[in-house]
Amino acid sequence: MVTNKRMKSLVIVQLAGGNDAMNTIVPYGDGLYYDWRKDVRVEQDQVLKINDYLGFNPALSSIRDLWDQNKVAVINGVGYPEPNRSHFRSVDIWNTAESVGIGDSGWLGRAIREIDPNAENPITGVNFGRGLPRALSCKGVPVASVGDLENYGLLPDIEGEQSRELALTAFSQIYGSAMAHDTVSQFIGETGIQALKGADILRTAPQKYSSSIEYGNDSIGQSMRNIAQVLTADIGTRVFYTSHGSFDTHAAEMETHTKLWTETSNAIGDFMEDMKEHGLEDDVLVLLWSEFGRRIRDNSAGTDHGSGGVSLIVGGEVNGGLYGDYPSLKEKDHLQGDLQFNNDFRSIYSTIAERWLDVDPDVVSNGQFEQHSFIH
Repeated sequence: MVTNKRMKSLVIVQLAGGNDAMNTIVPYGDGLYYDWRKDVRVEQDQVLKINDYLGFNPALSSIRDLWDQNKVAVINGVGYPEPNRSHFRSVDIWNTAESVGIGDSGWLGRAIREIDPNAENPITGVNFGRGLPRALSCKGVPVASVGDLENYGLLPDIEGEQSRELALTAFSQIYGSAMAHDTVSQFIGETGIQALKGADILRTAPQKYSSSIEYGNDSIGQSMRNIAQVLTADIGTRVFYTSHGSFDTHAAEMETHTKLWTETSNAIGDFMEDMKEHGLEDDVLVLLWSEFGRRIRDNSAGTDHGSGGVSLIVGGEVNGGLYGDYPSLKEKDHLQGDLQFNNDFRSIYSTIAERWLDVDPDVVSNGQFEQHSFIH
């Protein structure tokens, strides 16, 4: 049953393209890092130190500030068994939590179904970006996908509430008549009606929003601002999704990686400050993930597809710290030139499902996985 009670919300930020884990959480205390990375590396005097071995890339300074407040968990060596270096397959595995076959639903779609089994709220899940991420797909689960929240909705240019109401009623009747025919038409009709409902709810969020935070004008900054607008409107959205990239840095990595992480880190810092300003800091959890890491050895000015990566968890209720051993850089421990993984990504999903969203972790993560302690 959907209620107006303030519930915990989850924000997913996909670092699309394969983020370089070694240049994100930098093993500056290991000389092998500088042996393997002749050009694409972060120098010791630039690292924002975590301990005598690891440190943040300086582009993550805003996230480092949150780390100092014990609000960031770093999950090292994240991946899955028998990794591949394919963007499409790896993203699909992360999206569905199915590493063997081809999954028929997304892990977040299943989470939304558990949260709102009767689909009473058409905006329990909202994506900010193009299309619908596979992670949010699940039969019978409505999800809104928004490009620009300020201009989102059906017929937003129609002025006058009465005129708008008449237009929406006409569209609703069209979709309703479609539901009287075959299964496909019924699906189209139901989807259309849910879209109408969701659009009219979401269009109210910017009007209710007030904040002193000035987000960056880049895409991730604006997406996080849109998420803040919906969260503070308290309209029942529990799962948010957005992405930033491309982190597929085969060339010019130092410039590209620095730019992307500066934008992402600043956006996360602004968002958490916004949540604190609105008294929501303890009600929001942010997961940053990427489909794989990069190769241990650099390739001129870039790095190629690898395996073991890093995920970050941010929030007021996060038990900050390092989780999992940093993968060994010794050649004997490499996985065909890649970092080994030692943390199955589905353990992150399982932890979030049970300890944050209060839903069945086995359904969401597609099996039973050992959980972390990164949530208080």
